[in-house]
Amino acid sequence: MTSFNKILVVLSLVLFFCSCADKGVIKVKNVEEFNVAVKNALPGDVIQMANGVWKNTELKFDAKGTAENPIQLVVEERGKVKLEGQSRINISGEHLIVNGLVFTNGHTPASEVISFKKKKGVYANNCRVTECVIDNYNPIERMESTYWVSLYGKNNRVDHCYLVDKRNKGVTMAVRMVDEACRENNHRIDHNYFGYRQNLGANGGETLRIGTSHYSLSTSATQVDSNYFESCDGEHEIISNKSCGNQFIDNTFYECRGTLTYRHGNDNVSKGNFFIGNNKEYTGGIRIINKRNKAINNYFSDLKGYRFRGSLVIMNGVPNSAINRYHQVDGGVFANNTFVNCDHIQLCSGSDEERSAVPINSVIENNVFYHDNSDNIFTVFDDISGIEFKKNIIGKNLKNIDNKLTVTNLKVIENEFGFKIPQVEEGIGSTLVKPAATADNTGVSWYPKAKGEMQFNTGKTIEVKAGVNTLFDAIVTSQTGDVIVLSESGDYVMDKMMELTHPITIKSATKEIKPVIKSSKAEMFLIANGGGLKLQGIEINGAESPDYAGNSMVSTSHYSMNCNYKFLMEDCQVTDLDVNHSFDFLKVYKNTMADSILIRNCQFSNITGNIMLLNKEKDDLGIYNAEYVVIENSEFKDVKGSVLNLYRGGTDESTFGPALKIDGCVLSNVGFGKRNKTGSAIYTHGVQVNNISNLKIDNSHYLDLYMTNGEPITNLTNIEINNSKGFKYNNQSFTANGVKVNGSVF
Repeated sequence: MTSFNKILVVLSLVLFFCSCADKGVIKVKNVEEFNVAVKNALPGDVIQMANGVWKNTELKFDAKGTAENPIQLVVEERGKVKLEGQSRINISGEHLIVNGLVFTNGHTPASEVISFKKKKGVYANNCRVTECVIDNYNPIERMESTYWVSLYGKNNRVDHCYLVDKRNKGVTMAVRMVDEACRENNHRIDHNYFGYRQNLGANGGETLRIGTSHYSLSTSATQVDSNYFESCDGEHEIISNKSCGNQFIDNTFYECRGTLTYRHGNDNVSKGNFFIGNNKEYTGGIRIINKRNKAINNYFSDLKGYRFRGSLVIMNGVPNSAINRYHQVDGGVFANNTFVNCDHIQLCSGSDEERSAVPINSVIENNVFYHDNSDNIFTVFDDISGIEFKKNIIGKNLKNIDNKLTVTNLKVIENEFGFKIPQVEEGIGSTLVKPAATADNTGVSWYPKAKGEMQFNTGKTIEVKAGVNTLFDAIVTSQTGDVIVLSESGDYVMDKMMELTHPITIKSATKEIKPVIKSSKAEMFLIANGGGLKLQGIEINGAESPDYAGNSMVSTSHYSMNCNYKFLMEDCQVTDLDVNHSFDFLKVYKNTMADSILIRNCQFSNITGNIMLLNKEKDDLGIYNAEYVVIENSEFKDVKGSVLNLYRGGTDESTFGPALKIDGCVLSNVGFGKRNKTGSAIYTHGVQVNNISNLKIDNSHYLDLYMTNGEPITNLTNIEINNSKGFKYNNQSFTANGVKVNGSVF
């Protein structure tokens, strides 16, 4: 650009700014005009972003308004201004308002999408972000850490924002207490909708964090009120409180796996909150650590979480604890709460050789505990003499805690809002009758709601006849949730790899029709990011596959996937995966995560590799490749590798799984291949929930269970091992009923 042209551009921007300033609204069409508007902004000015896609736009909103006349950044029309690609905004100065931005179809080029900071030491104060949207704004790399909203400075507010579908590592929203200018900050976080935080399968999946362990004994004084958390399943800590003096008021936690956790810090209060589990696994309430923390007048219903995810969890601490470990519970108050059909109240949770400091100077009073189908909801792991119990009521069917609770015949009504309310005397239990925060009065009204988790069988039906690449062509034209029906018996042959970028179902038209899928590629199905696969009533045959080491019939992407997938298989046969020495059926790669893998009513035979290799996370950081693995009523014959290799290493306690169920299966001649690295027919390492029942193993290698931290639950029932290597285990922290090993009762 010539010097003359540069002068013309500058003059046009100045004239544009001047022409708009008189009207009170400064309209900007690009980042250059935005920068000029911000530079010249005065108290009371409104900068309006034009409709359209703002691609790779970095906004630096650095200005000073006043309390009476803030400077505002708004959009021309809500929902029609989108920041995409590598966009972000930094806010710094005084009395600024940001309203109506939408971040989607991209990810931040830095570590924060919305940041109340220009640079270290230069923050926003008395500023507000309202009615903004961040939707699936994630890097493809699952373990790349980013924050969506970071609050620095003091007296800032984030309200009525819609934050959904965070898939990568890093906190959705964080209060950053990096120096004195960010402490005693009095921030307010209210009326936001936090939704669909998928299970990360690793530490670092919190939805909201206030502080860090390093600054946890400093005061934040942040108020979190009237927010709606839905399916926030990233890790154990939905909210991770790591500072002092915070309040959590009138929030709703709807079907969220995990707890509001007082991980560090003192003098925090939660009151008026609803925790609604709807019997979803791992749903929890409040977890208590540290000094003078309180939980008052909250309502808990249908929560299934146990141990660190219970509806009320009071932890043991570490004597003379380091700041980043577990401080003793001291002076805790847990009063006037109501628990309805919540499975686990955990006292002195985490008790072990290190965490031996039991709660002291604490009180549990005026609470109501009701359960209509369980008689034992209380677990005491250590000495509770430091907890005073006063006027707590339980139903007659519940087991007491050393007669510390008052037993009564509780009458329960369902109120007009659908919540079960135990009828007790005034002053006992919660006074709440309905949630203050709902999906409708939080977030924004003008943006379409997220769809939630992946669904099969929601699209159209596509019929396909046998032939070469007929199935491949159908997959290419398919859309999310489509069902591809193989309409005739015969061979469906592919000479191209089938890459799945959305969930689809492939099934036989009827039980009588016997379609056979064959492939001349080293990988038949590749589940890419966003993909999922359901197979029903088909045969997969490897006879025409190429002789390449490392073949597999189903694999994930070889690269990181930030979207969890599902693989389901029912009433299928898999045969003759034998063209080379290591032909696997299902193979996954590092930084990929299955929500669920299901094999039911299937037969596998003549396979030189493994059936399922779910063992690529070997860094021993509590990370793993599949949350739920279910194998039911299936047969495995002449398999040289393992039927299953499921691995979770390390001692991190922030993750949930894996959870394994094997039931009604038969293994014959499994595990004796020279390349079977585990030397086992079934190998599990660090599985947290392990239920194996009605299993028969003949002429096969070991059933090998390696149990690690987190109090794993391992139940073995009706297992018969004959003429085989036997049963290996590293410790006896499991239950065994009806287990026979080579003729001997275990």
